[in-house]
Amino acid sequence: MYGRRVASALAAGALVLAACGSDDEASDDAPEASTAAESSDGTAAADTGGDGVGVSLILKNTSNAFFVSMANSAEAEADALGVSLTVAAGQEDGDTQSQIDAIEAAVARGDAGILITPSGDAVVPALQAARDAGLYTIALDTPPNPADAVDITFATDNQLGGELIGQWAAGTLGGEKATIAMLDLFNDQVVSVDYLRDQGFLIGMGIIDAIDTSGNGNEPATGSYSGGDYEIVCHEPTNGAVDGGRTAMETCLAQNPDINVVYTINEPAAQGAFDALTAAGSADGVLIVSVDGGCDPGLRLVAEGVIGATAQQYPGRMATLGMEAIVDLANGGDAPTPTDGLDFFNTGVALVTDSAVDGVDSISVADGTEICWG
Repeated sequence: MYGRRVASALAAGALVLAACGSDDEASDDAPEASTAAESSDGTAAADTGGDGVGVSLILKNTSNAFFVSMANSAEAEADALGVSLTVAAGQEDGDTQSQIDAIEAAVARGDAGILITPSGDAVVPALQAARDAGLYTIALDTPPNPADAVDITFATDNQLGGELIGQWAAGTLGGEKATIAMLDLFNDQVVSVDYLRDQGFLIGMGIIDAIDTSGNGNEPATGSYSGGDYEIVCHEPTNGAVDGGRTAMETCLAQNPDINVVYTINEPAAQGAFDALTAAGSADGVLIVSVDGGCDPGLRLVAEGVIGATAQQYPGRMATLGMEAIVDLANGGDAPTPTDGLDFFNTGVALVTDSAVDGVDSISVADGTEICWG
């Protein structure tokens, strides 16, 4: 028998994740804290109690519903498995020190393993020390740099997600010239989720045929896509936020007001882009595509026609499958292995749209809502 689970404590985060999830979704459903103490640096910690398998879930923040979904799913799975679960988080996205403190606390408790969404490269030495101490470490959603700083990563196939929305956009255009705005995550750093989604979209459109890991914006600015001619007007950073999406779209429209396709890194950026297009009187006929598939605002925006299609990912599945792997390993089972053809464990992705395109696999908004972020 595993020991009882003590409810986890979540540190309040001030910022949202730029690359994943929605910064407009409230975190009112975050698990309540009990038998918990907060350290002097603000890192949440919970007394795991019992004699069971200990697992730590270390999030980037808890102001983002993407991570709240992970925490809620982890809580439910811990109840089912009898795991002693501790949840900790940074004060904001990029708060690596709080994550380092949580890693060190997991080692001190003697946890069996760690599930972490790394906030930056600074956590790598602590993760390596945890592995040296015998903890099994799994990155969720975001691989560390280098990727082998953890035992394995459970994540969305972000390239495939980008390819699906690119294929949908190309099919929907029906041969019309594509005048494209690329609303990315950053323009001052190279992050895998950023270039995989961006360039996956371009692969899906038939503009490029391979990923350039050095970053975005190196593709030809004009040429032919799978259905006709294209022009890429801009690559602008959004930080994955509504305000960033609005500012980026305004910048792109100033360069070319005839944009008819807008790729966005996530759904908050898509909302901001739509707001800018609406203010400019240019929203009609523009295809906006995105990635994440959160219930609200993501799928709501698809239902309302703001976003034409989005690629849905499953943060809850990342947490539950990761926890199951640690528990299985702690009880003599085999370690998980990457998905065939990939260097990570693929937790799934699906195109969600109510305007299906022949030859492009998709599910409806109603179906996506049934499983959103599960």
